[in-house]
Amino acid sequence: MTYSLVVGLLKNGHDPARICVADPFDRQLEKFRPLAITTYTDNSEAITGADVVVLAVKPQIAQGVVTEFQTLKAGQLLLSIAAGINIASLAKWSAQEQAIVRCMPNTPALLGAGMSALFANSNCNTAQVGTAEYILQAAGDALWVNHEGELDAVTAVSGSGPAYFFLLMESMIDAGVELGLEPEIAARLTLQTAYGAALMAKESSDRPDALRQNVTSPGGTTAAALDVMIKQSMPDTVASAIQAANERAEQLAKEFGGDQEP
Repeated sequence: MTYSLVVGLLKNGHDPARICVADPFDRQLEKFRPLAITTYTDNSEAITGADVVVLAVKPQIAQGVVTEFQTLKAGQLLLSIAAGINIASLAKWSAQEQAIVRCMPNTPALLGAGMSALFANSNCNTAQVGTAEYILQAAGDALWVNHEGELDAVTAVSGSGPAYFFLLMESMIDAGVELGLEPEIAARLTLQTAYGAALMAKESSDRPDALRQNVTSPGGTTAAALDVMIKQSMPDTVASAIQAANERAEQLAKEFGGDQEP
């Protein structure tokens, strides 16, 4: 995710001299060196004097990383993409006056097609809010939520969402092979169909339910397939799966963020 943000910023014309990346393991920095940015193995050295500090770590290690920052100042923007770690925990580990934006991107950011949701605490000024959005838009689209608790739902819908579509694609490819198609043909048909459907849904002014109805002729093949999906409770399964993801996001905050309430 860090790499996708850096590459996106550079493509948007951001000065590489104003970007640095830190990782205690030097081998993790190798792919960044051709980008002409500065790299460090010491986090505290990297964040000294920075306007924005992006916390791009696994939630399991977020507390250890933040509490070991020796040069973090309250006026610096701490932009966290650590899943499930709430702002109360981040403030406890840094400073109660810390300017913090918490965000949830997803993996299509690696291709510049990500979707991110953001929430800022009251310590952030207008410029910092704009900067946070600018950074996340380097990897795709970005929007703000009104309440931090909504980020758990964002995690369930878009953060984990790509995997749901991958499972559907996988199932369609397997079904095509079962019907006699070559795997390569089934995959090509499925992936282009998924891409086209997503593009139609994104570009159209119609809701997905209207688009579905538009391509479903009564008594036709599409209607036959959708009838099976509905009778076998596909909508309910999706709703239950997303609810489970939402609950797991809440659990992550408790497991790795301590007992801090958002």
